[in-house]
Amino acid sequence: METVLKGRKSTVRIVPDGPTVLIGRRTNRTMRRRVVGEPATSYIEIVRNEALAQVAAGADVVNICVDTPDLDQVIALPRLLEAVQETVEVPLSIETQHPGALAAALAVCRGKPLINAVNGTEKCLDEVLPLVVKHNAVIIGCCMDEDGIPADPYKRLEIAGRIVSYAKALGIPDEDILINCLMQTVEVNARAALTTLETIRLVRDELGCNMTLDVSSISSELPNRASLYQALLPVVIAEGVNAPIVDVARDRQTILALDVLLGRDESATRYIKYYHYIRSGMRSLIDWELVG
Repeated sequence: METVLKGRKSTVRIVPDGPTVLIGRRTNRTMRRRVVGEPATSYIEIVRNEALAQVAAGADVVNICVDTPDLDQVIALPRLLEAVQETVEVPLSIETQHPGALAAALAVCRGKPLINAVNGTEKCLDEVLPLVVKHNAVIIGCCMDEDGIPADPYKRLEIAGRIVSYAKALGIPDEDILINCLMQTVEVNARAALTTLETIRLVRDELGCNMTLDVSSISSELPNRASLYQALLPVVIAEGVNAPIVDVARDRQTILALDVLLGRDESATRYIKYYHYIRSGMRSLIDWELVG
């Protein structure tokens, strides 16, 4: 099953046995750096710079999000989208729970974007999926509904199946759906990682969909959370998550190495190319403190 995303000038293909596609998530945090009342040009420039930095670090897709409460998403999100797609050529992921903001953003988006995210509630499916059909987009289907994120992997599978079935009824093909099996923190559920891994296997075997996941939410309070993240990321990719949401500058080298070990990088071509890129002295890892 091949999922195709299109940016202003580039195309990204997500396939089960192909190279891992990296969705850059760092622009999610840019709004938190903004002071309330700061001019719009300032935060737009921050987002633009961080999107450019993510692409320079190797992001295949850049996620765009407005998460500051004092901003009107219907106005801010399309402005951000226009600014970013004039700066980078890669496909964009539009993250919002606001249908009006999503419609406004899709109206100015070029190519075939990713919509992050759709859940299994009837309200969300009714509001978002018609927009997906109208604008020929790809969705991230999240395994949660009105009752939240189930602790049972089979219930998460049932939600994923519901999203796929609902989408198919509207003419959205399976390949235009990425499933996010979701991650709870280990503080809330000691078996959080095991439940997510089991859900990934079920979705892979029963639905065959391509998958995404942000494993950074594995913990919110434990010390040295990065070690948990770094231990879990290769495991979920090996099990079937082929388009993870990551901090690309930090994780790209690990993922390229993993693709070699999983047979997804023939003759280690991408791995060797990246090695020579580093050795050449070119900037591949961005000093985030200097961005914006």
